[in-house]
Amino acid sequence: MAKVGSGTDPLLRRPLSFNLIDREKGTIDILFKVVGKGTGMLSEMGPGMDLDIIGPLGNGFKLDTSKEVAVIVGGGVGIAPMLALANEAKKKIKAVYALIGANNINSVICEDDFRKIGCETIVATDDGTYGNKGLASELLLAVISSKLSPINTHIYACGPRPMIKALEDISSQFNVPCQVSLEEWMGCGFGACNGCTVNTKNGYKKVCSDGPVFDSKELLWQT
Repeated sequence: MAKVGSGTDPLLRRPLSFNLIDREKGTIDILFKVVGKGTGMLSEMGPGMDLDIIGPLGNGFKLDTSKEVAVIVGGGVGIAPMLALANEAKKKIKAVYALIGANNINSVICEDDFRKIGCETIVATDDGTYGNKGLASELLLAVISSKLSPINTHIYACGPRPMIKALEDISSQFNVPCQVSLEEWMGCGFGACNGCTVNTKNGYKKVCSDGPVFDSKELLWQT
C-alpha cells in the first residue's frame, strides 16, 4: 500500500503489486497504470525520491511443484504481478506458459519480459490488432485443449472479474487447479476497513488480508 502524497489528498494509499523482486539487491519493481489522481502523482516521482509503503501484505501464489506445467494468465494490468511469479516458476517448473490478454496492441505489456526468461508466451487482443483476436480465457481454453495434459497443469491468474470467472469455468471443465489474484479496491490493506470483501464458500473474506490470492473454486459468483 503506497502513500502517493504528503498530505490528505489523496487520503487513501494505493494498492500495488510487485512486478519483479530481486532478493540479492533488495529491490522491487512496481508496474501500474495511470487511471486517476493518485497514480498520476505516483507517475511523477523521480529517482531518489522516497515512497512511503506498507507491506508486503496479504498472501501470494503458492507454486505447485507437483505439476510439470504452469500456465500464467494476465488480463490488462493484471499481468503486473505475474512476472515475479514466472521468474520463480522457471526455476522449479518444467514448462511455463504466459498468456497475456489486452484491449489492443498499445495495451500489451511485459511480453518481451516473459519471453526473455524463457516462457512460452502467447498474446491475445480484444480487437485483434496484435496476436490472437479474442480473450485471455480463450487462449487458455485453446492451450489446454490442444497442447497440455490437464492432470499435469496448474493455472495462475490475475485480471478483471469476467476473466477470472471464465478461467474458473475452464479449470472446472478440465479439472485443473487454479489460483487467482483478485483486483479489488482496498482502503486500508490489512483487514480493518472491510472495504474489499468477496463472497466465498466459507463466507465473506477480505481480499487484502485473506487474499489477494484465492483458489478459484473457493469463490462464489453472482448470477
